[in-house]
Amino acid sequence: MDAFDAGADGSLTGRRPVIETPATDGVLPDGMCLDTEGGLWVALWGGSAVHRYLPDGTLDAVVPLPVPLVTACTFGGPDLADLYITTSRRSLEPGQENTAGALYRFRPGVTGVPDTPFAG
Repeated sequence: MDAFDAGADGSLTGRRPVIETPATDGVLPDGMCLDTEGGLWVALWGGSAVHRYLPDGTLDAVVPLPVPLVTACTFGGPDLADLYITTSRRSLEPGQENTAGALYRFRPGVTGVPDTPFAG
């Protein structure tokens, strides 16, 4: 994944690689969110986990999940201390991976950044 410098006008410059996700076939970064310490939380489609990366790109934490298709993550709750993780049942047969498609909650010990409402 790459990082950019953002100009005051919203322009993006200075593209550079910052995070390397697992190189396993079929594992792709999916939904992401930020915490108040600058950590980037990344759901790994096909990777059975959510990873937290520090601003320098270092892998800092792994939240393992019992299902392969992890789709997104976001902070919620009254204090933004809960990390909610969505998963998928795509291409699974009935009875296979019974908890796939479930919503998971994890308390990582950091809080999330409040959303900025879309103004347009």
